[in-house]
Amino acid sequence: MELPRYGRNASSEDVAQALRDAGCVVIEQLVSEELMEQVGSELEPFIHKTPFGLDSFTGEKTKRTGSLIARSNSSHELASHPTVVGSAKDVICQTASSMQIHLTQIIDLGPGAEAQPIHRDQWAWDFFPFPSDWEVEVSTMWALTDFTEENGATRIIPGSHLWEDKLQPTYEETVPAIMSCGSVLLYTGSAYHSGGKNITDDRRTGVNIDYSASFLRQEENQYLACPPEIAATIDSDLAKLIGYSKGSYALGYFGDTQDPMEAIETFR
Repeated sequence: MELPRYGRNASSEDVAQALRDAGCVVIEQLVSEELMEQVGSELEPFIHKTPFGLDSFTGEKTKRTGSLIARSNSSHELASHPTVVGSAKDVICQTASSMQIHLTQIIDLGPGAEAQPIHRDQWAWDFFPFPSDWEVEVSTMWALTDFTEENGATRIIPGSHLWEDKLQPTYEETVPAIMSCGSVLLYTGSAYHSGGKNITDDRRTGVNIDYSASFLRQEENQYLACPPEIAATIDSDLAKLIGYSKGSYALGYFGDTQDPMEAIETFR
């Protein structure tokens, strides 16, 4: 199965259907290079200070810089892009009443970075065996730099979201998500994938923003990454999307069953 590709005018419904059919899809040049350059400019000081990973999974020549909502105003346009949010919600809300941002991070593969072990993102929930017809997560990788096979483009196996769990696919079974700056790869939490191998002398940098069902714990603690006094300064819909909202009837309240948005209103 080939990696599906759409142009920037694709509907969220078409993108969601591609995710259901193939588990992954690329939208070419969904945002401008100028926006991505601004995101990179805002985050470069934080990337510079980020240490390399400590193992093969996090990448010994890879940097992972988080807290993007608080650190980069320009990243808000990526996190709340209507095509991405709409398609993710279409997929996730087949089995959940609402969704949330699961994590935000820059993934910066340095020269010589080795390929990451192939995995499913949904294994983050302690390898819980979700039913095969559930999709509780949609991940995105925005190209901040051009993604090529040589510089470590994300590797993905189209159709693998339908495979059995806890398999160990080979690198040869994957295909590179080659795409230009401003393009985005979307893939389900059940799709087998990995970071690629960077054999160039340049960095390969992507913006990784994931969405998950609101009844699940977020991988990045958004309330520490973007505390109430900062959340009060961002768009209300984005604040709700990162978790300042109830996940269902009774999930996520504070105090005397108060809505989380009340906590940030005091800072406005």
